[in-house]
Amino acid sequence: MFISPAYAQDVAGIMSSATQFAPLVLIFGVFYFLLIRPQQQKQKQMKAMLANLKRNDRVVTGGGILGTVSRPPVADSREIEIEIAPGTKIIVLRETIASVIQPVVANDTKAKDIAR
Repeated sequence: MFISPAYAQDVAGIMSSATQFAPLVLIFGVFYFLLIRPQQQKQKQMKAMLANLKRNDRVVTGGGILGTVSRPPVADSREIEIEIAPGTKIIVLRETIASVIQPVVANDTKAKDIAR
């Protein structure tokens, strides 16, 4: 009289809720592998690059300034001294270093092949 009858759920009701949830899981998986994971790896590489800065490394700041590290950062310091011209040194924050320029090595074997 006051209690409503309880009906058993059928399998189709459970399967329909699972099929509605599956696209959300698929979308999250795609976002993780295409956006989140590569960004985390890039941040890890950037952190390692900044930790390995040493004297005479050629760097580019976020503002586009090219320079040579003249005083490497101390463990707790956020500041790096960069020489941008002979006798001209500036102090920048470690986080503003965008990249380290790797020196290009001359390829002598191609020069020999061209000369022949």
